[in-house]
Amino acid sequence: MTGSFEFLDYLIFGLYAITILGIGLWVSRDKAGRQKNTEDYFLASKSLPWWAVGASLIAANISAEQFIGMSGSGFALGLAIASYEWMAAITLLVVGKYFLPIFIEKGLYTIPEFIEKRYSTNLKTILAVFWIALFVFVNLTTVLYLGGKALDTIIGIGDGGILLNSIIGLGLFAAAYSLWGGLAAVAWTDVIQVIILILGGLMMTYFALSNVTDSGSFIDGLNYVYEKAPERFSMILSKGEIITPNGRDAWLDLPGIAVLIGGMWVANLYYWGFNQYIIQRTLAAKSLAEGQKGIAFAAFLKLIIPIIVVLPGIIAYVMNLDDTGTLTVASVDPGFIGTAGNFANDNAAPWLIKNFIPVGVKGLILAALAAAIVSSLASMLNSTSTIFTMDIYKSHFNKSADDRTMLRVGRITVVVALIIAMIIAPQLGSLGQVFQFIQEYTGVVSPGILAVFLMGLFYKKSTNNAAIWGAILSIPIAMYLKVAPKGWSNASIFIDLPFMNQMMITCIATILIIAGISYLEGNKTDSKGIHLSKKLFATSPTFNIAAFSVLMITSFLYAIFW
Repeated sequence: MTGSFEFLDYLIFGLYAITILGIGLWVSRDKAGRQKNTEDYFLASKSLPWWAVGASLIAANISAEQFIGMSGSGFALGLAIASYEWMAAITLLVVGKYFLPIFIEKGLYTIPEFIEKRYSTNLKTILAVFWIALFVFVNLTTVLYLGGKALDTIIGIGDGGILLNSIIGLGLFAAAYSLWGGLAAVAWTDVIQVIILILGGLMMTYFALSNVTDSGSFIDGLNYVYEKAPERFSMILSKGEIITPNGRDAWLDLPGIAVLIGGMWVANLYYWGFNQYIIQRTLAAKSLAEGQKGIAFAAFLKLIIPIIVVLPGIIAYVMNLDDTGTLTVASVDPGFIGTAGNFANDNAAPWLIKNFIPVGVKGLILAALAAAIVSSLASMLNSTSTIFTMDIYKSHFNKSADDRTMLRVGRITVVVALIIAMIIAPQLGSLGQVFQFIQEYTGVVSPGILAVFLMGLFYKKSTNNAAIWGAILSIPIAMYLKVAPKGWSNASIFIDLPFMNQMMITCIATILIIAGISYLEGNKTDSKGIHLSKKLFATSPTFNIAAFSVLMITSFLYAIFW
């Protein structure tokens, strides 16, 4: 055990903070004789090269939700949770080839803007308000809470003594460079953040494995972990194969083959294709080709992320087994027991960092954790600002607003969103497997929205009324599938229906509703339908080779860990 933080750890963390702030503020400066305009602030002047796009995609994606939450799911479920990462690699390729060309051709600033160009201003406004609420009340607050909780566990004693200070510190740190510099500051600092994130994460896994056995060898540790819990390295779960520490069948979260051909696609296509704080990086690329290469680069990086965010959770699980190979309340470290006497799975990564990482390295890994948190916070704040300014303020309050006015509104939005999130975040209690919690409840709304976008992109006969009714009706459909098993006797066919399957059924049902209403409205090609052609979806040899490589590697990984 290595104990608490030392001066060297704080020094290394301080150097990280100064470096990020320095780069962010330098990028944020106004160039000589030229003030920022909206394209500079919200789309980084459309100047990002492929490697910055790819790095920024990963930095925005990997946050406390993954670093802490997915490690917790690794503790509870095993390697199977890595499907969110490995299937995301394939999803990114789909987004790069089939979605991004349309978005770039339309000259979009925001995802809601596509809805306006394809459907109507009313539907755009509805979805813009939804996304702002989601970013502020769910994404920002969850990342702040998990980040603050992790710092409280690692630096403090885990009693919540520095939780509030950590939440405020993380929020102000993210705002310090993103508030003034916009997406350019976020994206360029993300290049450094992702290097620190991956390096620190790999070192955490290395030192954790080195402490598993008396030999101190990480190879011995890896072999021991696999031999002690081989079932935790299964990617495709059968019903009843793995029961989580809190007694839940892991199949309900990851229902077998559905992670390959079912609802996982709904979650991933929604997140990577139509999530503003993710897709905004690709819209800021120098060109379509640069954006596609950046997406391919991000796909490669996604393949190694489970080593950083899932394997540590499995290591913590094995370290806490008793002599019979069973995880019990008596066998685990007290830090894994929540206030209600249940297993606090999300303490896996903070527990490893605090107890098994040597002095100096601990400061670097804390910097990696902070990088994951701060980069995502900055991305969410910038995207919230972009949607509010472009899709609500300019559309409904000041259609003639100039660049100076919109930049001021954008910065005010960042401040307001951050204050709201920092007020709410400390109120969040334990969410168990927070990664799974977020996936499950986002899954109530994401299938309907995905259906609206897919039909808008690829079905020319889809009408505005059909899209509105599809989005509205998708919510009761999703809630019926989710709530019915809890007590509706006439819904026995939905008993124990995994939420991933619920998402797929909801998405298909919404698509059928949109198609049906469009048919009743005349079944004619909509004047706003997207004109598709083979030329539009043509990709470079570089992208094609990268895509083929990612597909082969992903297939190989599933073949090994099936």
